[in-house]
Amino acid sequence: MPTTITVPADAAVGGHHRWRIVAALAVTSTIGYGTLYYAYAVLLTPMAATLGTSTTAVTSALTASVLAGALAAIPVGRWLDHHGGRALMTTGSITATALLVAWSQVHTIGQLYGVMIGIGITGAMVLYEPAFAVIVAWFTPDRRATALLAVTIVAGFASTIFMPLTGVLAAHLGWRGTLLVLAAVHGAVTVPLHGLTIRRPPPAATTKPASPTRPGHPQRRAVARAAMRDARFWILAATLIAHGAATSTMTVHLIGYLINRGHPATVAATMTGLLGVLSVTGRLVLTAARRRLRVTTIVAAVFAIQACAVLAMQLLAGTRTGAVITVVGFGLGFGITSLATPAMLTDRYGTTAYATIAGRLTAPVTIAKATAPLAAATLLHTTAGYTPLLTAVAGCCALAAIGMLTRTTTSPTPVS
Repeated sequence: MPTTITVPADAAVGGHHRWRIVAALAVTSTIGYGTLYYAYAVLLTPMAATLGTSTTAVTSALTASVLAGALAAIPVGRWLDHHGGRALMTTGSITATALLVAWSQVHTIGQLYGVMIGIGITGAMVLYEPAFAVIVAWFTPDRRATALLAVTIVAGFASTIFMPLTGVLAAHLGWRGTLLVLAAVHGAVTVPLHGLTIRRPPPAATTKPASPTRPGHPQRRAVARAAMRDARFWILAATLIAHGAATSTMTVHLIGYLINRGHPATVAATMTGLLGVLSVTGRLVLTAARRRLRVTTIVAAVFAIQACAVLAMQLLAGTRTGAVITVVGFGLGFGITSLATPAMLTDRYGTTAYATIAGRLTAPVTIAKATAPLAAATLLHTTAGYTPLLTAVAGCCALAAIGMLTRTTTSPTPVS
């Protein structure tokens, strides 16, 4: 492995441009999540009515989209390591815009499934994972956390911006007209930002190699293979699978639980909406605390708080104050893994094959997020009340906390 020496991220190696990239990715991630993901929930009921099918069938199309994105994450990661993000993200933005237009014209549930599977694949090309890979390639460790935080904080408000916007548009234009407007916004903003802003970093942007060449394909493959043989990688995968299953389950079923405890539907929806804001709070806490503590220690503590909060719901959520307290406790960890995962992967495996390794981690975690709410719904139908479900969610959070603190004897040498 070649020796590497970290150098400052200054203007001489693209310092000014790298922050333009961060700004661009913050905007494109916000629009991408808003149009390709969050708008779906708002349009679900009118789509089902127009297509003459059930909301369950329409919801399943979104699940198919998420699963398609999970499977696409692996080849997307390899591409990013070999070729960078510019061509991939620009192509993904163009294709996603076209698919939004196609979505507005579907007339059968089969057509909707086809479009949503395509959107899932293009989402893997333009959302957080490729954006993080671009940032990891451009930034040295001392500034990488700030850059990632900037993107996730801005994009954390995607639901806050686009769900109300989609609702207003749907009320005036119908769901088909709304999708055409969203397609225009997506294409007009994301395509030029990806095409004109994203480019490969200069050789000294993140490291100063002893040899003048970039890491080659054999070296990347060797680093990726070493990660796959590392026990800690699989422990981390199991940890994030457990946590992802818990968060996605609560996202889908929390409103129903709060209504079941006697809260009005509007109050339950408002409390659940706190999760989006709290995801930003959790990321800020992580960024501030990591100056004094290990990332794994902070994340494990937050996961443990989530487990306690979910267990406490059974005692406290009957009152409005108690419900808010427990939702806040759970919400602190709602988005923390999106910021912590790049830090943990680069600390252990370096940046040479970051996108490949991240893609292999993202795939099973995303599959768990997509399927866990369906499993939870089955559990609700086969058991009496929400107690078994909440116990399972709390157990997943507790297992995730334990997994985050698990140490292994092997420690691969990072390659930057």
